Formats: sequence, C-alpha cells, structure tokens
Amino acid sequence: MTKVGFQLYSLKAVDDPLPTVLERVSETPFHGVEFAGLNGGTVDQAQTVLKRTELQSAGAHVGLDEIEVDPEGMATTYRRLGCEHVAVPWLDPEHFESHDRIAAVAERLDAAAEELSNPGLTLHYHNHDQEFTSLGGSPAIEILLDLTETVRFQLDVGWAGAAGYDPLLILETFGDRIELVHLKDFDESVGETVPVGEGDLEIDRLVESVHDLDIEWLIYEAEDEPDSYETLTHAASIVADYW
Repeated sequence: MTKVGFQLYSLKAVDDPLPTVLERVSETPFHGVEFAGLNGGTVDQAQTVLKRTELQSAGAHVGLDEIEVDPEGMATTYRRLGCEHVAVPWLDPEHFESHDRIAAVAERLDAAAEELSNPGLTLHYHNHDQEFTSLGGSPAIEILLDLTETVRFQLDVGWAGAAGYDPLLILETFGDRIELVHLKDFDESVGETVPVGEGDLEIDRLVESVHDLDIEWLIYEAEDEPDSYETLTHAASIVADYW
C-alpha cells in the first residue's frame, strides 16, 4: 500500500532543531519523512522521535560524492534511522549533455548502488529538468536508466512536467523502476515548479496512478518557503484533500 511522506528539505531553513521538526510532521497525516541530511541534529535524536511518534523513514537524499567518499559510514547513519532507500538528489546539467557523459554517470551510480546493497540500501536517482534534455530523440533520463543495472528512479513529477513531459506518462513508462515519487506541481507554460495545487498537475490522477502501480512512497516536497511551517500546513491540507 502506498504511503505518503514529507521531504524534510522543505523545512530546511526553519529555526527549530530536527527533533522539533519531526514532532511537527508527526502531528500531520504524513506516514513518514524523507531525510536531506540531519540539519544539525543527531541520529540518536532522530531515532528517539521516530520511535515515539511512529513516523517511518521513507528514505534519504544523499549526494553522490558523499556516498563515494564514505559509503559505509553513510549507510550506517541511515540504516540506524530505518531507511531502506537512498536517492541521489542532483547532478549538474553537464552530466546529461552527451551519451558519453551519461555513461560515465551511469557507471558511478551502479558502483554506488553495489556499495550500498550489502548494508541493505537501494539507490535511486532523483530528477530535476536537466535529465529530460533530448539526445537523439530520447530524454537523457531514459538513456541513464538503460545504462544502469540496479539504480532505481525517484520520479519528481513537478520537474518532469516543468521540462515539458507528461509526468503521469513517465510514471507509467518507467513504473517498474520506481518505488518513490516526489509530489510537486508545475506550470507548463513557463517551465517552472509551483506549490502543489497551483499548477497543471492532475493530483487526483497521480494519486490513483501511484496506488494502481503500488508505488511505495509518494513524498511531498516544496522548494519555496523552507523557513515557514506554512509549507507543512499546506502539504498536510493537500494530503487531507486527495488521500
């Protein structure tokens, strides 16, 4: 059954410490959180709140360089938090400018995925819009997925839509590589992401699709107002309206 999560990057600039942020999320309809670092907190602090509130760990965003430097240490941190999924959240646009550059990234991602498999973590790649650059008639993300063997795809529907693609079609096309979906909205006319509910995303159809495909987590992420709990309030209202 699909669960709904909240990406903590959405509140990265609030003044409160990590335990307080986790407590606030636990008061909403979200089933769990996706980490983006610990934002000055500790594993022990996070563990305590997760256990007390029964919030689950949907996963964590970790840079590819950080994984490559210390895969064992990184894996230990997030396994202690109950994570089974780690997603690389970003690679610079130049990595998707040619087939050769995509092949180089694919090799690094596959190597990282292998390193993380022993401690029980699955590696995903999270898109923005640069991964939809067209190369020979195919979007770069399709080439990347073709060249990787064990890397999964964390689809950010907002960025896919901002890039001019139908995110629901992308979800259907690559559904067998997807366990995690980021809920984000987009304005197709200007090619930008916008707060959920204010753009062109058909939220009801997305919710139906993630259920039909048995996606593990639908994770709300916002990139605006990371210093305000209004972001969390709005996210909770979306869940209440559509879930």
